[in-house]
Amino acid sequence: MRSERTDVQVRPGVAADLGALTELYNHYVRETPITFDTIVFTPEQRRPWLLSHPEDGPHRLMVATDADSQAILGYATSSAFRAKPAYATSVEVTVYVAPDAARRGVGTLLYEALFSALASEDLHRAYAGIALPNEASARLHERFGFRHVGTYREVGRKFGRYWDVAWYEKELTRQDAPERPDRDRPAVGSSDRRA
Repeated sequence: MRSERTDVQVRPGVAADLGALTELYNHYVRETPITFDTIVFTPEQRRPWLLSHPEDGPHRLMVATDADSQAILGYATSSAFRAKPAYATSVEVTVYVAPDAARRGVGTLLYEALFSALASEDLHRAYAGIALPNEASARLHERFGFRHVGTYREVGRKFGRYWDVAWYEKELTRQDAPERPDRDRPAVGSSDRRA
């Protein structure tokens, strides 16, 4: 007898997934404050988002599918945290699970695959913003080593009310990064104020 978790496969997202991914995301746009988008998208409007997540590099899209039907059960992404160049070693991560796939471990499988794929990238931190309340998302991120670093109070308005967003941070360690020689490290007590 197979467990429900083994009935789930995770792979990189592809162009053929665009319609189903857009439909899944639109559910959260229409029904929840989890995303602060307020107008649903067409697949063509979401195409630039899909193309910004290639199969390699720091910005990835991982998709979970049902092993039998190949229906999309959820997805996780790593995206640019901010546009300025000094932020390049930070990513913002997110995970969306289809409403009928809750409690199957889909979010966990997606993050396992995403962080495994990112392990060889030149990344230093991952950030996640969680619209509150969302205990399931907070627990998922904490299981993956994220820690709460602050909350923006009433930062977004949707469905006629204001919502808080909690921010979580995770240190990323590059698996293939060589140790930095001591000569590259600043001396204790020194500072370089040219930043």
